[in-house]
Amino acid sequence: MNRLTARWWPMALLLLVALAGCPRRPVPMEPVDQSVAPSGSTAPTSAPTAPETAAQTPTTTEPTGTTGSPTVSPRSVGDEASGKSVGPDWPRFLGPSGSGLAPSQGLKTSWSQAPPSQLWKVGMGDNGYAGPAVAGGRVYIVDHQGQEDVVRCLSLSDGSTVWTASYPEPGGDNYGFSRATPCIAGGRVYVVSRSGVVRCLNASDGSTVWNRNMQADLGGKPPQWNYAASPIVDDGKLILVPGGPKGTVAALNKDNGKTIWQGGGSDIAGYATPVPATIGGTKQYVVFNGKALTGVRASDGRLLWRVAWETSYDVNAATPIVSGNRIFITSGYGVGCGMVEVSGSSAQIVWRNKAIQAHFSSPVLYEGYIYGIGDPGNLVCLRPSDGKVLWQQGGFEKGGLIIVDGLILALQGGDGALVQVKATPAGYQEFGRFTPLGGQSWTAPVVAGGKLIVRNKTTLAAYALN
Repeated sequence: MNRLTARWWPMALLLLVALAGCPRRPVPMEPVDQSVAPSGSTAPTSAPTAPETAAQTPTTTEPTGTTGSPTVSPRSVGDEASGKSVGPDWPRFLGPSGSGLAPSQGLKTSWSQAPPSQLWKVGMGDNGYAGPAVAGGRVYIVDHQGQEDVVRCLSLSDGSTVWTASYPEPGGDNYGFSRATPCIAGGRVYVVSRSGVVRCLNASDGSTVWNRNMQADLGGKPPQWNYAASPIVDDGKLILVPGGPKGTVAALNKDNGKTIWQGGGSDIAGYATPVPATIGGTKQYVVFNGKALTGVRASDGRLLWRVAWETSYDVNAATPIVSGNRIFITSGYGVGCGMVEVSGSSAQIVWRNKAIQAHFSSPVLYEGYIYGIGDPGNLVCLRPSDGKVLWQQGGFEKGGLIIVDGLILALQGGDGALVQVKATPAGYQEFGRFTPLGGQSWTAPVVAGGKLIVRNKTTLAAYALN
């Protein structure tokens, strides 16, 4: 790797796009074949809404309950404003089930002839990759302006600003600013900044409920390119990955921010979002940290098992896929992918190859097959039983994907084209494509309420799906 490439790609901006709070629903994989042995910045098209929130210093001990003074547009406060679901939502990273699978949207397959029409677009000031979450007719995303992160709440129907709330996040652009997706749960919005500021806001108006700091409060040790894992809400707990000697994983009370437990070993934080799972009858969080894949008991943070998995620069960023007692993981930098099998307090790699080398794009499991984008830009269909590649198609660079109505929606990371591909192991079957925004587009698309939401480095936009 030459010096320029080594400097440019390690960015680990790790969008991990749309990281929020429901457990990943186990989807059956094929049985494992036991005979196989042990994988330049551009100005935004329009200025973001100027935040008027009073600057608040993150807590360094116990959480605060100050409300702040977010900017709120005058509008009625009903189900939409409360963050309650009024239809199919995308309330967290990888969607409602945390699997990258979207509820049915009645998707049309005639994009090449009749592409989705743009409903609205807004400029983004972060020059980055943070993903949106959608709940109750609203879109939530973390932007940046000056020396502050700005949480923006927009109307899903027309993109108008409902409210904004800001907090100090000093420092310069380093592949953008926040990389995490908000998590919307119980009328609250949970966000994590790149430096480890954790905020709980009221979904209705953006006022602060509580805030913590993963470095100051939890002794967290951020990875080289700062925090990127999205927060998730599970069984009344907000699950975070601060990393470091006091515990790689932390569980906070989602209502008041107090620490419930901190544990899961002492590895450095990775960039991947944790996955709630029950394996062998034990509820746990599967965590892909900077050095290993681990299982952390949900009740008390005890480290249950650990499998070493090291990548250059400690960039383990793609969210694992959990199905039964097997877990699929993938990393870039030539490392590849593998299947881990968990049995009680032990775990081992069942097979490993370089079929999918995902720098940060999270793969999706659908009807027994894994679909993912990895270096050098291949969209791959992989058989999980033995890691065999059933088909692959180049040209997707570092784009992201989701699956809806049996169709893969995959962004080509280099030019921003959005491609419809049938999710089938039979072969690459493209149904249509269009280019919503163009330019570098590494954040996976989102679908909710019959709308498609995409972003590039400067713009967030919504399109009608039907």
